[in-house]
Amino acid sequence: SVCTCLNDYYWQCLPPGQSSSCSSSSNNNPSSTAASSSSSSSSSSSSSSSSSSSSSGNNNGQAGITTRYWDCCKASCSWLGKADVSNPVQTCTSQGDENPDYNAQSACNGGNSYMCTNQQPWAVSPTLSYGFAAADISGQSESTWCCACYSLIFTSGPVAGKQMIVQVTNTGGDLGNNQFDIQIPGGGFGIFDACTNQFPGNYYWGAQYGGVSSRDQCSSLPAALQAGCFWRFDWFQGADNPSMTFTEVTCPSAITDITGCIRS
Repeated sequence: SVCTCLNDYYWQCLPPGQSSSCSSSSNNNPSSTAASSSSSSSSSSSSSSSSSSSSSGNNNGQAGITTRYWDCCKASCSWLGKADVSNPVQTCTSQGDENPDYNAQSACNGGNSYMCTNQQPWAVSPTLSYGFAAADISGQSESTWCCACYSLIFTSGPVAGKQMIVQVTNTGGDLGNNQFDIQIPGGGFGIFDACTNQFPGNYYWGAQYGGVSSRDQCSSLPAALQAGCFWRFDWFQGADNPSMTFTEVTCPSAITDITGCIRS
């Protein structure tokens, strides 16, 4: 296969004989991305990057922003060779079964490799949640952030003071510096949409950017995705892109047991 980019935001491996071109610029304006309720970030790629393990605590208290998305696409850190890890992030078939082929094409490019439905957020306590996110961290690359975990302490909105630990499973050319795009079902497709293919039927997904707008609308999503959507309006209190400070931490086993990805 040929690894190439389809546009500034989306990298993919194409079958032999296919090609695409890329422009030389990309949008990394955090203010324009944060202004919308969601930032799409499924930059799926099998291109290799240098392996480098990150040390815990090298981002002590850096200020950042959050957005939300759920597009069902294979995540960028699900490809081989992205970082020095035990395994790439687990993907699933359209039926929800684990896909053992790390080279399987992303559903966002006609393949059968999707984000697994269990990679959605959940509450650990009234003040702590676990989850997953796409990210762009200033001065770093996928080789340092793929499958690393970060403690986010929210600093604005109704969740100010609450903590969320996320594992980075994805990236995106449309993310600004120090931006974490939290994977929340019903949070908006953003640029890409594999959900309507994975879940055919009369479901309501909400706005392309922002997703559903009320807790009641979570019941219009596929049953496998409703828990993470309810989380947004319960523990997350409907917060809309809150700011935060982030610090790298050791990944809890409850998170890595889901993705199968542990940094070396």
